[in-house]
Amino acid sequence: MSNPRRTTLPPHAPPTESARSGIYHPTLSEIQQDSISILAEIHWISKDPALRKWDPKVVEQIYYEELEENDFTTKKLMLLEFSQYLEKYIWPNFDANSASLAHVLSIVLMVNEKFRERVSTWGNFVNNPSQFPAFFNRVLHLAITTQADSLTLGVRRFILIFLIHSFQSLENSLIRTECLRLVFISIWGCLASGARRDHELKLHKDHKDNWSRFSKKLRHSDEAQKEKIQFESSWLSELLKGFVEILYSIPESGDTNPDAIAYCERFLEFLIDLEAQLPTRRYFNTLLEDHQIVVLCRLAPIVNRKEGSELFMQLLETLKFYAGFEINDFNGLALTVDEMTALHCKKLSNLQHIAFRHFKDTLQTLALSNFAAIENRADLKKYFEPLSHDEIVRLCDLLHVRTRRLVGDNVYDKDFLLEVLISRFEKRKSQIDTINSMPLYPDENALFDEAVVKTQFYSGETPLALPKLNLQFLTIHDYLLRNFNLFRLESTYEIRQDIEDVVKRLAPRIAYPISRTEFTGWARMAVEVDRFSIVEVSKPNLGEEHPSLVKADVTFNLGRYTESIRNEWDSLKQHDVLFLMTIEADEQTAEKYRDDLPFRQHFGLKYVRGCEVSEIIGDDGKPIDEVGKPRIEDRKPKISGNMRTLRVLLDTNQYKLDMDRYSKEKDEDVYETFNILMRRKPKENNFKAVLETIRDLMQSELVVPDWLHNVFLGYGDPGSAHYRRMPNPPKEIDFRDTFLDYDHLEESFPEAEIIPANGFKRPISPPYILQFSEPTDTSPSKKRKSQKEIDKPKPKVKDNKIIVRTYSMPNMGPYLFNQPRKNTIKFTPIQVEAIRAGSNPGLTMVVGPPGTGKTDVAVQIIANLYHNFPKQHTLLVTHSNQALNQLFEKIMALDVDERHLLRLGHGEEELNTELSFSKYGRVNSFLEKRLGLLAEVDRLAESLKIGGEHGYTCETAGYFYLYHVLSRWEPYHDKCRQGLEVSSEKTETIRDEFPFADYFTNVPQPLFPPDANYSETLEIAEGCFRHIEKIFVELEEIRGFELLRTSYDRANYLLTKEAKIIAMTCTHAALKRRELATLGFKYDNVLMEEAAQILEVETFIPLLLQETEDGRSRLKRVIMIGDHNQLPPVVKNMAFQQYGNMEQSLFTRFVRLNVPTIDLNSQGRARASIAELFNWRYRNLGNLPVISTNPEYQKANAGFTYDYQLIDVQDYLGKGETEPVPYFYQNLGEAEYVVAVFQYMRLLGYPADQISILTTYNGQKALIRDVLKKRCSWNPLFGRPAKVTTVDKFQGQQNDYILLSLVRTRSVGHIRDVRRLIVAMSRARLGLYVFCRRALFENCYELTPTFNKLLERPDRLKLIINEMWPSERAVEDHGNPYEITDVTHLGQYVYQMMQEQLDFAKEQKAKMELEESL
Repeated sequence: MSNPRRTTLPPHAPPTESARSGIYHPTLSEIQQDSISILAEIHWISKDPALRKWDPKVVEQIYYEELEENDFTTKKLMLLEFSQYLEKYIWPNFDANSASLAHVLSIVLMVNEKFRERVSTWGNFVNNPSQFPAFFNRVLHLAITTQADSLTLGVRRFILIFLIHSFQSLENSLIRTECLRLVFISIWGCLASGARRDHELKLHKDHKDNWSRFSKKLRHSDEAQKEKIQFESSWLSELLKGFVEILYSIPESGDTNPDAIAYCERFLEFLIDLEAQLPTRRYFNTLLEDHQIVVLCRLAPIVNRKEGSELFMQLLETLKFYAGFEINDFNGLALTVDEMTALHCKKLSNLQHIAFRHFKDTLQTLALSNFAAIENRADLKKYFEPLSHDEIVRLCDLLHVRTRRLVGDNVYDKDFLLEVLISRFEKRKSQIDTINSMPLYPDENALFDEAVVKTQFYSGETPLALPKLNLQFLTIHDYLLRNFNLFRLESTYEIRQDIEDVVKRLAPRIAYPISRTEFTGWARMAVEVDRFSIVEVSKPNLGEEHPSLVKADVTFNLGRYTESIRNEWDSLKQHDVLFLMTIEADEQTAEKYRDDLPFRQHFGLKYVRGCEVSEIIGDDGKPIDEVGKPRIEDRKPKISGNMRTLRVLLDTNQYKLDMDRYSKEKDEDVYETFNILMRRKPKENNFKAVLETIRDLMQSELVVPDWLHNVFLGYGDPGSAHYRRMPNPPKEIDFRDTFLDYDHLEESFPEAEIIPANGFKRPISPPYILQFSEPTDTSPSKKRKSQKEIDKPKPKVKDNKIIVRTYSMPNMGPYLFNQPRKNTIKFTPIQVEAIRAGSNPGLTMVVGPPGTGKTDVAVQIIANLYHNFPKQHTLLVTHSNQALNQLFEKIMALDVDERHLLRLGHGEEELNTELSFSKYGRVNSFLEKRLGLLAEVDRLAESLKIGGEHGYTCETAGYFYLYHVLSRWEPYHDKCRQGLEVSSEKTETIRDEFPFADYFTNVPQPLFPPDANYSETLEIAEGCFRHIEKIFVELEEIRGFELLRTSYDRANYLLTKEAKIIAMTCTHAALKRRELATLGFKYDNVLMEEAAQILEVETFIPLLLQETEDGRSRLKRVIMIGDHNQLPPVVKNMAFQQYGNMEQSLFTRFVRLNVPTIDLNSQGRARASIAELFNWRYRNLGNLPVISTNPEYQKANAGFTYDYQLIDVQDYLGKGETEPVPYFYQNLGEAEYVVAVFQYMRLLGYPADQISILTTYNGQKALIRDVLKKRCSWNPLFGRPAKVTTVDKFQGQQNDYILLSLVRTRSVGHIRDVRRLIVAMSRARLGLYVFCRRALFENCYELTPTFNKLLERPDRLKLIINEMWPSERAVEDHGNPYEITDVTHLGQYVYQMMQEQLDFAKEQKAKMELEESL
């Protein structure tokens, strides 16, 4: 691009919108017209089998004429991928013996293209695996042999990229087999000397055994096998030698081949990947050190190049870090700081012994020094530099350090060997220390680093100096570190987006003659700073250099803002993050800004510092107590006028850096210059808490449960944490109300035999206790299963028998509210399996396509855990407040006591209930309940005619229960039980002697029915006592709240002692992790809803909200429910999203690792016809019986011919898609059409709350809201729809009727992501109407399964005239359609309808007035 963008995308821009980034996406018509498509039609996708013949010349033609001549352009590769060139032509016809070079390279290129487009790759090889080893061997030879020298560096780079993808796909058994041969212990045959190898073999017995086995195999092999083994053993070493040759061919200055630099960058990426995975690192790390690759890279001429070396240097730093990572390379155990120090000291000790024994004259001082004096670079250089070249060579030989050049036979020069020795013995700086000294808030330099902007459009052409979140991690520390770095970079990008948006809106300029910066605009999210002052700087903690605390007061004036904006600023609370900015405008600032200009310099943005709200300062200068007062109304009495003062906490590391710079350079004091205070949206502003939490976790004794540890890191058997493989499973499970009846129970286990327990006869009534007699497989799998084995259908054999028994639910009292609430959902067999798995210990993964009852399954699991394990605590985590509220509302509908429910975080106010489940709401609820229960105690005392203040406190109530209630009940109960045994007593005895009859005079029915037998009457009496007993049990639980005096203490008591089911969002878990762990918060089970929408690290944090017990985690179950086929977590920067793979959730990673999943397979949301628009994406997704039996699914949508339809919208007023500001996509024609259809539906009688309007862009959302406001809001005939929002925001929600606007008319845009399409198509229950430009979207290859289905129907809106809602017409009856030609036509029709309804209403009114007058 001639003028590259130097700013971030605006906040409203879709994160995946790549239309302007130069990323090419061909349309269907372009695909069909290209020469490659014509060849494809003839040779491999023709419908005529006679034409589909293999011709190797076609492969040659395509490679040399279409690919090589066009410089392997992405466009041509994409066209080949669309035509399934790999699957249908070059792989099925591959023969290693006869395949040409072009054939092999074509397969390499197509694999790379598939990875670039992020589509499934290796499945094509797994389905035809016999030729793969030979193909892979051909590629390996191309990478290193003389044949490689004949290839261009560009082609060699493609081969290297293929190898990178291969080594990043070790979860696939076919790939793993080929790759791991190349990194086995046999590669140690290429070490510098046998002495070095012997030294390594002595370190671990297993090393020696493995080497012996390899040597024996080599000796007993024939010549062909021996040649193959030797080739594989030396392959990596030869590849490294080839890399060094290319690296040193790049001069320090002047012209060079850009392909050489690109190859070297990719090669470093390859080395980093090998080092960052334990299976490949185990033996390779020793080879890397022996070959001195890091030092060779550091001393290469490219390092001194002024241009083109930045990325190489960044990748080299990453490689250096991983080469010395804190891990035992052999067993994979993480090394502690003490263990790393011990290893370092052992190295120095060995050096001193050799120096003392062999270099007494020259290195005696080094030999006798303490370790601290010989572990830094300067000291080591001082000792080694006086040695001669020969002495250094001799020292290296004694230390088993390579002295001969990797390429050639000469010995390395003195300077090189000196650098090798220093690098080997200098102390490595602790990564923890680096992170601890790092500011958590980005400053102006980090924010406006050019690299941040360069990564926002990532096409996959080059590597990046970013950590990758792939499938495997070395240790938990490695996992946290990669996530820390990526999360920090992503949050920096998002903060910069907000800062650029705010600064542009403020419109700074310089005011003359005083040369002072003034702001001619305004921003909702920023205010001018009136005063800023540091109020407290505390002394550093022991062992630290930075202050322990820095507090400042910032004062600002809200007088110029509207009340709604003032309320937003007044809503700031403790821990909210703000940004202080210094803007100094100059002459050019007032000029119009262009995106290709440096932003900071243009607007004069000098400093940016983050801070965290500590306290709100009132008019009296004192902090306002916020505990229990989260609302603005509670603060307002203490704040008057327009001036506001916040006390903020500054970053202590940043403060120290600033003060050091101020004192050294005599620069201005940053903290005296701030003139703008910026806030951010709370939902997007949790980055500091997450980074702080990750930093805390990196320094704590991290323990993931033993049963989950290897699966989490991506090693071992992916099914090892499945409930069938867990030791000590529960012998039986009480499923309570999971099953509606015995038939439902039998249907739920079709492959098992249901046997009633002894003493029971079928059919048995619920509730059911099931005993699963099948043996539990706890033995570890020796061999990891391939994907093909996992996907292979299991043989249908009768499972081991399930023994079922039942029990009678105890009578809990005579009142209606005493009756237990029951589940009414008839769960499918797959849902029952998910509930069973979740009730057992281990990892449960539930994949829930749209409408398959994910939430219902989650709620039933929670209820079963609550009743089966009453002493265990369950943590619920979701991505959004809305999902959490849906979960809570359904939990409340089941038999779960409300006093054991707790909802943490904001969003609780959105719950559709009068009860408050927040921490302080629950405390107040307990205190209110206390009053009600104590009043009941007084009423009970009065009914027993016992005087006194028995209901005064929980304590007095306890004494009353002990001395007056139990003393009456126990003798009475004993007598009644005896009567049951001897059958001599009559029911009248129970009725007449019941001691609490007067208390229960207010029951809704006679307490003891006259026709009840003795046992039934006794059960009623016992139920009455249980009701009374529960009063005193609850009072005993509430007693703690009575004793504790502050709201804070009561809230924490509730959290740690009373609550059994605690719910929070993943954001809240990150915010409060430190506080929760300090409080001693404990939980046994974690259930995550929307797990595929949560960032990997935000999924990990909720697993670690508690401290360990005796070095072990008490976590027993992790249940993850989600759908990786819908939208992933939002990552705004494309490089972090795709190269760093940051959008991969933990749920998706586990699915990729082949962790066993339970796939829900029946949806009950959408009509069967609408479900066909998205069910192609899922394996065997069918419909629940409700879809075919419920009347509303059988009836047509009133006024519409079809239940779903695509409506083609042409230009309106001469325009299609528009952009009033960049990336703010709008389409007035579609907006008017959608609103007109909404008006039409309302005039037919459709309820407004059953209609939602969705769109794919924020700009269109704003436009539709404007059109609705203009046309509908004022008119009671129309009102407003339930929601107008984007598809992304509507994920997880549904409505009966969806009107969807796709907006774009120039390019398809981000609906090209099939996951977004699936979300869009699966929100509607009864009606879906899609408004778009047909010619554009039917041309999009990725969307064809859905759009082919949509286009089976006409693309002009078809209506049924004179039909009111609800319709009695059958859904298959298309009636007599009336065609709407365009939006103008519909607008006129709706206007006419409205006039007719108004005229009719006037007539009716006049008629009524006439009748009244008569």
